[in-house]
Amino acid sequence: MSALLQTLRDICGAANVLSRHEADNDLSAWEQDWRKRSRGCALAVVRPASTAEVAAVVKACAAHATPIVPQGGNTGLVVGSVPDGSGTQVVLSMTRMQAVRALDAANLTMTVEAGCVLQNLQETAAGAGFLFPLSLAAEGSCTIGGNLGTNAGGTQVLRYGNARDLCLGLEVVTAQGQVWNGLSGLRKDNTGYDLRHLMIGSEGTLGIITAATMKLYPLPAATLTAWAAVPSMEAAVALLGMAHQKLGPGLTGFEVMGQLALGLVDRHYPQQRVPLFKNHPWCVLLENSDSESENHARGQFEALLEAAIESGCVSDAVVAENLTQARALWHIRESIPLAQAQEGLNIKHDISLPVSSIPAFVAETDALLKREIPGVQLVNFGHLGDGNLHYNVQAPPGSDGMTFLVQQEERVNTLVYDQVARFAGSISAEHGVGELKASKLPHYKDPTALSMMRAVKQALDPQNILNPRKVLA
Repeated sequence: MSALLQTLRDICGAANVLSRHEADNDLSAWEQDWRKRSRGCALAVVRPASTAEVAAVVKACAAHATPIVPQGGNTGLVVGSVPDGSGTQVVLSMTRMQAVRALDAANLTMTVEAGCVLQNLQETAAGAGFLFPLSLAAEGSCTIGGNLGTNAGGTQVLRYGNARDLCLGLEVVTAQGQVWNGLSGLRKDNTGYDLRHLMIGSEGTLGIITAATMKLYPLPAATLTAWAAVPSMEAAVALLGMAHQKLGPGLTGFEVMGQLALGLVDRHYPQQRVPLFKNHPWCVLLENSDSESENHARGQFEALLEAAIESGCVSDAVVAENLTQARALWHIRESIPLAQAQEGLNIKHDISLPVSSIPAFVAETDALLKREIPGVQLVNFGHLGDGNLHYNVQAPPGSDGMTFLVQQEERVNTLVYDQVARFAGSISAEHGVGELKASKLPHYKDPTALSMMRAVKQALDPQNILNPRKVLA
């Protein structure tokens, strides 16, 4: 492998090729997954600074039949961006490719390189007077290339869609080291297969995204946040229907949070002062983005909540008075995964279901798990507006989290995923498949769809050097 490493140094510069065979190099930041569930062993970490360098790196690796693991901010949750333990894979870190190449105000687009951190993209858009609406908890670390590779979701999918819906064009390096320049900002291009959509969500298994042209939106005149306590999941779904009717496209966020999930935040981060949760089984966080004025948005919110309280959908509610209060409410929601991690190891599920089926799914699956594993704790929260739940399972109080994980994870996953399938849902809503769920896919994905996926993989990456054993086991 010394010849390959020297070639990579020639391409990217010696300082940007970190090999484990050199004593001073610590590769752990690139080899450890975000949840610390898996630790791999890389041959080297390569950090290209341009699309030309990425293409040259891929050509060199292909010539040596060396697998490549593309990596952005390494914030994924399904072990999709770290190497295996063989010591034979090259991690291709995109973090040096951070440029904003163009902002087209008239076309409402921005073209950015794959290593651009999501928060920087948001701030650049806002500085030019526009909104880039993709928003998720890891936005200070994750990159747009990774967001597109996993088709990330977040808190505003309800209004603006997933990362896929925000992308108009891509620049991609193929498994052979060729560059596809598809960075068009066109909203209509009906000239055959849409390769952009093929690459988005492929988790680096079909090509390496190096740049993207993303949609921008006008900044709203006002954005308001409300927090509502509801008596049941059925009531939360009813409130969602009322919000659609009364707020229309202004409804940009609708999050549901179970009492146990909020209780963990209250326990581990008491300074956050979680409202209303102690006497109510569920709370909902709503966001209304208005194009007219704050007074108009506030009037809409108050009318909605008054009607919801009168109908029995809402037990109590508060509307944030200012941006500081709104951020504090969102911070509570975003702190749930952190609080759960503080509580101990847990079994995570990122699932999607028809919104109409969620109350029955939650009731039946809760009862099933509690019957099968007495004392188990169910930490349920997520993006109810688009049908995406983070249905997480915590060990019984006083139990050792690692022991619970080892003994129960496979069983719990089967119980939950079988229920998801019964309710016509998906076992991965916004986190992707990665390595963690690759072995599950054949059990829950249509076999014809899997056959087509394998045919596409074979056609585009016949050497199987792009992120092997991810998505397709």
